[in-house]
Amino acid sequence: MHVDVNMLEWARAQFAMTALFHFFFVPFTLGMSFIVAFYETIYVKTGKKEWKNITQFWQLLFAINFALGLSTGIIHEFEFGTNWSTYSWVVGDLFGAPLAIEGIVAFFMEATFAAISFFGWKRVSKGVHLASTWLLAIGSNLSALWILIANGFMQHPSNEFGNFNIATSRLEMVNFWKLIMQPVSQVKFLHVVSASYTLASVFVLGISAFYLLRKKHVEFAKKSAAVAAAFGLIASIFVAIIGDDHAYEVTNTQPTKIAAMEGLYIGEKGAPIVAIGIPKDVPALSVNSNDQTWAFKIEIPHMLSILGKHSFNAYVPGLKDLIQGNPKYGIWSLKKLAKIGAEAKADLLAYHAAKEKGDIAAMQKAKNDFYTVVWPANLKGKVLENAANSKELVIRKADLIGYGYFKNVSNPDLIHPPVAPVFYAFHIMVALGFWFIILFIWAWFSIVKGAFANSSLLQKLAVLSVPLPWIATSFGWMSAEIGRQPWTVFGVLPTAESVTPIALANVQATFFLFLVAFVILGIAELKILFTVVKHGPKGAQ
Repeated sequence: MHVDVNMLEWARAQFAMTALFHFFFVPFTLGMSFIVAFYETIYVKTGKKEWKNITQFWQLLFAINFALGLSTGIIHEFEFGTNWSTYSWVVGDLFGAPLAIEGIVAFFMEATFAAISFFGWKRVSKGVHLASTWLLAIGSNLSALWILIANGFMQHPSNEFGNFNIATSRLEMVNFWKLIMQPVSQVKFLHVVSASYTLASVFVLGISAFYLLRKKHVEFAKKSAAVAAAFGLIASIFVAIIGDDHAYEVTNTQPTKIAAMEGLYIGEKGAPIVAIGIPKDVPALSVNSNDQTWAFKIEIPHMLSILGKHSFNAYVPGLKDLIQGNPKYGIWSLKKLAKIGAEAKADLLAYHAAKEKGDIAAMQKAKNDFYTVVWPANLKGKVLENAANSKELVIRKADLIGYGYFKNVSNPDLIHPPVAPVFYAFHIMVALGFWFIILFIWAWFSIVKGAFANSSLLQKLAVLSVPLPWIATSFGWMSAEIGRQPWTVFGVLPTAESVTPIALANVQATFFLFLVAFVILGIAELKILFTVVKHGPKGAQ
């Protein structure tokens, strides 16, 4: 399949725009759903009307965001069929199953309990309403779980739960339970939801501080801030803890991504983390020393080995190692991977050519070659159609078919993501994460001592921090998704082979149509939120 480069870039731009706009709403929904549930639980426990007012005010802001999040999410999912139909066809069984469950279970759960929670204050009992609010929060987070299971498959496909069927030319489900429980997805889910709880807590703390600075709704703001500070402190610390597990998973499943995140070109034992730096854009194969790839850097020695390998002096490969190969550490070169991938692709084509001719013997030979084990060495040459049946994790020619699409191995820089965007996105996210921990510690101790209402500096910093979690979560997604390039499914399906071969004008037209719609929706969302915040809670002092 030939895809125009401009078509590919426009499709990517449209998908990135939709994803980032949709993700403006997602973390707010995930976090605010639980904060609202906390407030309502306190109201039901105490019976005090002031807590009902607190619940209803924050629920109104949540509802505004919730409605727009649903609508943009639908657009986002439709793009898999319109712009990325080749991807949808090849991986539909594996990618589509979690999304189908998300739509059938989580989405309807959200819709049902959202109706009761938003409109049932005078129609159902306190207990039923509280249960609906909690089930809405659980449903929202379950929705994220299934989406992140699907995304985790894209980040780390495995023949333990998915098998490339030579007869259908598709990846098909082998083990649904292993797909759900894959560590990459689980860690990613915990990282995303805890970051979302942090985001919502910063928002509530910031708006509460805004009221205190204006000497309005003081008691409302103090009570709202107390819950947000406690929840935010726990969530922000958990983000850092689970981030350590996330770093371990990425290092061991997507080595090119972690190398780009840290600007590591040449592998090192006891590899450092670059705390602050300005990377240079240089071809990986021209690098003879990691120092020559930086205009400026401050390192933390051994930290990348500790986080990524859980060992003080462990070897972490760099981009040059992953391109040229490093036999000492069992790293195959791009040239070798492309050769095996090309053989697998040839076997696939030979199978279908023989099938058209009705040549059963040739079909079987091509199939045997396609599923031949290439690693580990003691199994080399063995035919293994379903790798999940093996007691060992094995690699077959079929598992490397994606590398067969990289014909231009003379330009090996195409096999890894761009360093600068991934590095900056990742490091800005991490820096903001540490700021949120500091902010919540400061706010919590200030609230405990009864000084929060009088600390104008802390209040101003809390207000200024309100947009920062959106920046952090957006950069987090950018580091994850740009860091996966040039793959849609890491190591299996390149992005250039995933796009729909349609007219460029169609993608350009929908890009600008969505852009205008998103700008209008974004302005409307912000205007409504600002108006609600400006007027404040009803009946609050």
